[in-house]
Amino acid sequence: MEHDRPPGEAIVFPGMGPARFADVARFMMINPAARRLVAVADETLGYSLVDRYRDTDGDYSEYAQVAFLVNCLALAEWAAESHNVVPALVASASFGGKAAAAYAGAVTASDAIAMTARIARCEEEYFAREHRDVVTLSFARTPTERLDEVLAELAADGGWHDVACYIDDDFHMVSLRRERLDWFSDRLRAAGGLPLYVTEPPMHSAAFGPLRDLVEREVFPDVRFVDPQVPVVADQDGTIRHSGEGVRRMLLDGLVSPVRWPEVVATMRRNGIGRVFVAGPDHLFGRVGCTTRNFDVVTANPRLALTPRRRQVPA
Repeated sequence: MEHDRPPGEAIVFPGMGPARFADVARFMMINPAARRLVAVADETLGYSLVDRYRDTDGDYSEYAQVAFLVNCLALAEWAAESHNVVPALVASASFGGKAAAAYAGAVTASDAIAMTARIARCEEEYFAREHRDVVTLSFARTPTERLDEVLAELAADGGWHDVACYIDDDFHMVSLRRERLDWFSDRLRAAGGLPLYVTEPPMHSAAFGPLRDLVEREVFPDVRFVDPQVPVVADQDGTIRHSGEGVRRMLLDGLVSPVRWPEVVATMRRNGIGRVFVAGPDHLFGRVGCTTRNFDVVTANPRLALTPRRRQVPA
């Protein structure tokens, strides 16, 4: 562990990735905070979250998204209590933004749950008819300058694309048409890159402006935003949001703007953050070099939260 880190601490909510029900179900049913939030979800949504999550396929179904939100919030509570954390900032990436809004106090847990479910329904409705041939590919070991060359080749051949996430200097996510996916993956490998996984539906593109409009029209009028108790770092540009309206814009803009994680990291560093607590199932944002080079990273995931802590034996 570095000894020259700044003293500030932040809670970070990661982006959402594929997760097996079995990996998180026990936490949802045993952890007190998770059980409380599951009960709130059941009452808010009018169905059993655990049952729907168990019985529904799809990494990004409505039920998977609500379960991710619930688990992130419960794990943030566990991390704060276990490590006596008083965060100076709350940050997030992609899907984690909804958890950040709730944890920071900009929306209630019930509103965050309802908002998450309704946005998921809007996404399902929208992508059932629009951009059905578009996917998002994540890949590592591809420096930005090399990626630019490959994307220029793609564009010169008439291939539409949009960068969805800037995760690190050599780690990105790009949305493109499915018919060009094999070509693009092959070009990345030829350049030394490592394609990882494909996300459907795609995410974070200016082409999805009608989806943003749909969510703003159908979902957000029923969500009450207030000024957060802890400032929130926006994942699109690293700006700090002190107002409820700023958090509201962050969530809406996340539908059409790429995640720029290095900007989030830079903002936290400028504001004296030296240790981050990554609250949620995470295989990416808490592990990439951009994060680990700049902070002491404390992981808060379901497995660790259920591991009995060793008691100190008096001498």
